[in-house]
Amino acid sequence: MALHTKSEAARISFDTGYVSTIEGKAATSPTTADVYNPATGQVIASVPVTPRAQLDDAVAAARRAFPGWAATPLEERQAIVSAIGDRLAEYAEEFMALLTREQGKPRAGAEWEVLGSVAWFREISKQSLPEETVLDTAERRVVSRATPVGVVGAIVPWNFPILLAVWKIAPALVAGCTMVVKPSPYTPLCDLKLVELVQDLLPPGVLSAVSGDDDLGKWMTTHPDIDKIAFTGSSETGKHVMASASGTLKRLTLELGGNDPAIVLPDVDPQKVAPALFWAAFQNNAQFCNAAKRVFIHADVYDAVRDALVDYARTVKVGDGAEPDTQLGPIQNEPQFRKVREFFDDCRDNGHRFALGGEIGGGPGWFVPVTLVDNPPEDSRLVVEEPFGPILPLLKWTDEDDVVRRANDTPYGLGASVWGKDLTAVQRIGRRIDAGTVWLNEVHQYSPHQVFGGHKESGIGAENSLHGLAEYTNWQTITLNKAPDAV
Repeated sequence: MALHTKSEAARISFDTGYVSTIEGKAATSPTTADVYNPATGQVIASVPVTPRAQLDDAVAAARRAFPGWAATPLEERQAIVSAIGDRLAEYAEEFMALLTREQGKPRAGAEWEVLGSVAWFREISKQSLPEETVLDTAERRVVSRATPVGVVGAIVPWNFPILLAVWKIAPALVAGCTMVVKPSPYTPLCDLKLVELVQDLLPPGVLSAVSGDDDLGKWMTTHPDIDKIAFTGSSETGKHVMASASGTLKRLTLELGGNDPAIVLPDVDPQKVAPALFWAAFQNNAQFCNAAKRVFIHADVYDAVRDALVDYARTVKVGDGAEPDTQLGPIQNEPQFRKVREFFDDCRDNGHRFALGGEIGGGPGWFVPVTLVDNPPEDSRLVVEEPFGPILPLLKWTDEDDVVRRANDTPYGLGASVWGKDLTAVQRIGRRIDAGTVWLNEVHQYSPHQVFGGHKESGIGAENSLHGLAEYTNWQTITLNKAPDAV
C-alpha cells in the first residue's frame, strides 16, 4: 500500500475544488449548491448537486468493489482504516479550520471532533468479530460468523459532520463493506475532502462521497443496490428513512433525536455542578442529540442552581468560532435558526419566565443567545419537543418516583444524566431511566469501545463497540456433518 506524503498531496486544496468522489475519481455536476459560513451568513463554497445517474454510478462502483474488499484479509482492512486515521491526523489543522468555517463551532469543539475522529479510526481498526464455534465433535461442527452486509449508504448530519461520518465509515470498512457517503447539504465540505484525501489508500469504489439535496437521500434509501442505510438525524426524518428502506428490506442503523433529562439531587454544590450542567446542555451550542434538554432540579436547591447557571452562562462568549476566545458559535443553518426562534416566540406568547436571555438580535450570522427558562409548564413545547438550540427549561422536582416518571415521559430515549453526592441514590435513579446512555456525575463521555444507541424513537441499532461493528454484518451459521458416509 503506497501512501503519499503530505507534500505530495499538497495539491489538494481545502479552500476550493469541492467535488464528489466516485470510484476514486473527482465528479462534478452542472448544478451546484452554495455552502454558507453560519457566523457571517456569507457563501464560502459551492458543491455539486449529484444527479440520479451519478448516484447510480457510485453505487455500481461500490457493488463492483465489494467482492474484492470483502475478500481482503481482515488485517489489511484494519491497517487501511488505521492509515485513514493517520491521514486525517496529518491534515488535522486544515480540517479544524474548515470545520469552523462551515459548521460554526469554535476551535475547542473543532479539535474535539477532528482529533476524536482520528482516535475512532485508530481504535475501530483494532476491532474484529471472531467466528463462534457452537459445536465441534467427531460427528459435527457448527460455526457462526459475521459476513459483511454489502453496499452501505451513509447519511451524515450537520452538527458533527466529520465524527458522525467516521462512526459509519470506520466500522463499515473494517467489516468488509463498501460505502457511499452523503454529507449534509449544510456541511458537506469536510466530508468531501476527507473522502477525496484517502482515495490512494483504498481500491476504487470502496469509499465514495456524493453531495446533494434531500432528493439524493431519498434516492439512496430506495436504491435497490444499497443493502444498508446508516443514518443520523431527526426522529421525524428517521421514520421517513425507515419507510423508504422498507421496500427492499434494507438493514438500518438509525441514530435519532433526543430529549435528554438531567436530574439534579438536593445534595449538590450549586457552584460546582453549574458548569457541568451548562456544558451538558450547551456543548456545540446545544446542537447535539445528546444535549441535556430538560434539567430537573430538586426544589431544595432549585434557586441556587438556577442562579449559579445564570452566573456561569454570563461568562461564556458566543461569537464567530474563528475568534480565539469564542466558546459557543452560531446556529448552523437558517432553517434551524427559524425553528429555534419558534421556541422563543412560544415561550413569550405563553408568558414563560426567562432566567437569562430570551431575545434574539439581528445578524449577521445565525446567532441565538444562551437562554434559560424558569420552570415552564410540563406540557410546554420547550419541555415536550427538541429545540436543538441554546434554550433550556429548568424544572423543579421533589419526589423521586415522580421525577423518574417525568424524565421518562417522552417518546425519546437517547441519553440522560444524574447528578448528586449520594452515589446510591444517583445509581438507583440512573438505572430507572429509559435511555441508551445514562451518565452519572459526568456527561458526554464516549468511546469507540462503548456501545451507543437510543431507546424508543431515539433510534434503531447501535454505533461503536463490537455491537456497532456487528451492525455492518449479517450472521451466517455453517454446519458440517463429518460422517464419511453422510453423502
